[in-house]
Amino acid sequence: MEQEINIKIINAVSEIDIVYKSKVKASLRPKILNSKDAHAIFLKYWDENKIELVEQFSVMFLNRANKVLGIYQMSTGGITGTIADIRLLFAAALKISAVSFLVCHNHPSSNISASKSDRELTAKIKRAGELLDIKLLDHIIMNADVDYYSMADDGLI
Repeated sequence: MEQEINIKIINAVSEIDIVYKSKVKASLRPKILNSKDAHAIFLKYWDENKIELVEQFSVMFLNRANKVLGIYQMSTGGITGTIADIRLLFAAALKISAVSFLVCHNHPSSNISASKSDRELTAKIKRAGELLDIKLLDHIIMNADVDYYSMADDGLI
């Protein structure tokens, strides 16, 4: 009887498969040289119907040559905030073998200044990345007016 129960338990274990399939040839991936490049790519993939309505948080993952592996639309929140679960961020980073990444969120108010909570979240993400040897390159805050603020350009990263 005990052996039968063990077989049932063994068959109840989920299998985990880690897969990353790119739709873009490596030679065609854009290279990030600065915050302007990153902002342009984030803006292209942002939901323009929501940029003035709700906060959203996205992550851009890069390979060792600073070429874009992909963009992860991580969360959509409310008028004054969104959740950036760093466990989900790093689960995605590890899945695609990212070497570095940039994060970006919008401010529907059009004020692109970094709040205290923006700076605290950035520090927390940076520390987690250091533990995993995945480097945070920048945190960009943008608005619908195509303005942006780069924490890296301001020396905060």
